[in-house]
Amino acid sequence: MEMHFGFQTVSEEVKGGKFHQVFESVAKKYDVMNDMMSLGIHRLWKDLLLWKMHPLPGTQLLDVAGGTGDIAFRFLNYVQSQHQRKQKKHLRAQQSLSWEEIPKEYQNEEDSLGVSHVMVCDINKEMLKVGKQKVLAQGYRAGLAWVLGDAEKLPFDDDKFDIYTIAFWIWNVTHIDQALQDAHMMLKPGGRFLCLEFSQVNNPLIFSLYDLYSFQIIPVLGEVIAGDWKSHQYLVESI
Repeated sequence: MEMHFGFQTVSEEVKGGKFHQVFESVAKKYDVMNDMMSLGIHRLWKDLLLWKMHPLPGTQLLDVAGGTGDIAFRFLNYVQSQHQRKQKKHLRAQQSLSWEEIPKEYQNEEDSLGVSHVMVCDINKEMLKVGKQKVLAQGYRAGLAWVLGDAEKLPFDDDKFDIYTIAFWIWNVTHIDQALQDAHMMLKPGGRFLCLEFSQVNNPLIFSLYDLYSFQIIPVLGEVIAGDWKSHQYLVESI
């Protein structure tokens, strides 16, 4: 079965191999290139995704293709900030507490998540490795796990998660219908599927500028920053 790989037409087997090579190649510079390719706007889009998600303490999140942890870390920060606001409100109401009692009201990091948990699943071990390195650098200790897995064959039980997220990746999935079916199976009844993805530019002038930047600038940045022109050429062609 022939499929698209950027502007090329290749077999399903060849696409899988090429796809794996691209993201192994760009993994170490993936976050930097996201900033360069979107001029940093991807951070605002991800913040908006969390605002739309509005997770509460206790939420179980599955972040598919989330290897470097951008969504996962935002999720943990959001849940902890929700808990801290509630805790401060509670402490203000406890006017009779002594200075010795106040520290006891504050809980450890795991408690502050309210048993919330994010499972990061990615098909590429190099991307997961980058994410795990960021955990050490940023000091996260609880509420987070990393699993090597395919969006089309997720290695989890059914009805396990409250929310499923996939950011800037659905267009890379070989069989999108299968991935969506798996997503539905993973979610609890009433669970939510949140997909953050690129779309088409409708304004002709902006489209021309976007096209010029995408095809003439981004591959050059890929070569200069990551030493990889071809992989970033594919990323542009695949959008």
